[in-house]
Amino acid sequence: MRMALSRSIAGPRHRWWVSAVLAVSVLGAWSGGGPSGASRIAAATSSPQRPRVAAAANLNFALTAIAEQFARDHGTPVDLVFGASGTLTRQIQEGAPFELFLSADEAFPRRLTSAGLTRDAGAVYAIGRLVLFAPRGSALTVDEGLIGLGRLLKSGGVTRFAIANPDVAPYGKAAEAVLKKHGLWDAIRPQLVLGDTISQTAQFATTGNAVGGLLAYSIVSSPEIAERGAFALIPAGDHPPMRQRMVLLKRAGPVAMQFYEYIRGRAARAVLGKYGYEVP
Repeated sequence: MRMALSRSIAGPRHRWWVSAVLAVSVLGAWSGGGPSGASRIAAATSSPQRPRVAAAANLNFALTAIAEQFARDHGTPVDLVFGASGTLTRQIQEGAPFELFLSADEAFPRRLTSAGLTRDAGAVYAIGRLVLFAPRGSALTVDEGLIGLGRLLKSGGVTRFAIANPDVAPYGKAAEAVLKKHGLWDAIRPQLVLGDTISQTAQFATTGNAVGGLLAYSIVSSPEIAERGAFALIPAGDHPPMRQRMVLLKRAGPVAMQFYEYIRGRAARAVLGKYGYEVP
């Protein structure tokens, strides 16, 4: 059983708690404990008035900041559970008590809408981008055309290369498309290390366990991650558009609905832009 690390946003301070919902978030395992700097996990329960929000792992930094600001502006905290979009979708279908779902793509929310589990079709809140990342000391030279990766692969210098699992993580599917476009997919497959989420993929790529990886721009836009290596932004045309959709679920209450609208507002859009997202 894999236990989720769920971030509870309660104003200026973070409270970490262990959720019974089976999602995955590994940013807390990094030095500094993730965006909040928390180093310990405390068990707690979620208040009935505090909506539980399921969010794609690429949002770990950006959505945490947005939720903090929402709590300050409205005096109402929300609980964030980060994981792979496909994994969270399955949990919602199995009855997990989420009120709002922010996916890394449009396909998973549409699946929930088709199943009658959402209020409506929701809205696209951001468009994501990929980067090629290499940690300090890596032999990989990063460039937007993956020329350096191709050369290192031919020389036998790629022992491990990290991408998210394409089966459950949209950023992994986009990474697969990029590698195929540049003719590297077949050759690099034996060296691939698949993260359950894009956050776990970032852990592999930034700690030296791999020569590099294809990561979410939103994650490396955080200073604490960017300083761990070098990266190059992948052209948007190298993979299908990464349009990220959010949907209110049937059980959504007033606070979840308010947070949904807040994410579409000016303050949240500014935060998303800061973390490298395009906002529609």
